[in-house]
Amino acid sequence: MNKKDIAAIRKQFKPEADLLTIQDIYNVYVRQESSEIYHEESQAFELLDRDRQELFLTSFKKVLGGKLAMKLFEVRFAPVQEGQRNHTQQLLYAGLHAADADGWRREMQLIAEKMVADAQHEKDLVITFIRGQYFKPTHSKDDLEEREMGERDETYTTPFILCSLNHTELPKPSLIFDFTGREFKSSELADPVVKLASPVGGFLFPCFTDNAADVNHILYAAGKVNKPDYAFIENVLDGEEIMTAEDDKAVFEEIVRQVVGDEVNTQTLAGVYDELHRMTTVEEEDEEADYVPVLDSKEIERVLKVSGIEDVDTEKVREAFQTIVDDEAYELKASHVVPNYNTKSIKISTKVANISISPQDLKYVKQVNVDGKRCILIEVEEDTMIEGFTLLEEELFES
Repeated sequence: MNKKDIAAIRKQFKPEADLLTIQDIYNVYVRQESSEIYHEESQAFELLDRDRQELFLTSFKKVLGGKLAMKLFEVRFAPVQEGQRNHTQQLLYAGLHAADADGWRREMQLIAEKMVADAQHEKDLVITFIRGQYFKPTHSKDDLEEREMGERDETYTTPFILCSLNHTELPKPSLIFDFTGREFKSSELADPVVKLASPVGGFLFPCFTDNAADVNHILYAAGKVNKPDYAFIENVLDGEEIMTAEDDKAVFEEIVRQVVGDEVNTQTLAGVYDELHRMTTVEEEDEEADYVPVLDSKEIERVLKVSGIEDVDTEKVREAFQTIVDDEAYELKASHVVPNYNTKSIKISTKVANISISPQDLKYVKQVNVDGKRCILIEVEEDTMIEGFTLLEEELFES
């Protein structure tokens, strides 16, 4: 799935959505100290009152929030092993096509049991499954505006299952005013509150690729950025290993380090980041573009050469790539590696201070030696301000 596909289905999680319907909802309550289901209930989503529907829709929308490879991860299902029972891909597929709600609930219950088996939870947990249908127009929004309203029925119809995981918390003690008794008193509420506005995980099945369902992949949502639950992916989703954007960045940096060494000047770094930024510019400007710039060993070699690094050894790049990634076919996404040019995201670390600077300004930074002391030199074109004060210009070398 690309970010446009995710954004399109995400915005349909609202009351009276015209391109998404939810048939069934199944809720499971798990106690913190327990490894079994404490309570469960299943019903048609339309039978919920409007307030509860809106609360759940908020949670579902939040599950699909965040960036790909940082909070959302397209996970490929691992092959079914001989004798393996209750493989999650099979359970989801069976639930997706179950003839009735009871059949769907039984499959979701088996997945919920996998979640609570041998798992330790920080708080009580509510697991929510929904089954619905997503209708994706065959024409773009501009095309639809020009067509008759009756022709909007031309859509790709895809059944889906979405799961959200939410912690609960006890309400904090508070002072309330009782209008009936005309007195102040402490609140007596003790029922746990389900934090639907801040899910701690979830998933969407199946993924959507080129307007078609991809049942071999599942979209997993982590609770925190760059902190996927690898045990959940492996043991609950039966998924293969994933790489985060942070992982891709670390891999790229280690490959470059093995090829050019630990020491590098700022001009070289600036050249590398400029070329990576150029690669990703098209992707950022055209959200509908199918092409996603990637880096294999050959592309990394090209980036290093274009950046001004001389005598880049092809075999050394290939060996470094294979040693670190352990998969010659793997491709790093360029957007994961390049720093964000709109923020000061490159950090210069020293014992005296840590400095943040935009990647495009890295070329103005140098490490120099002054009277035997290493110094950071930053070229500026205007006055330097510190806490509202303008710095005086001083001579670099004293006479």
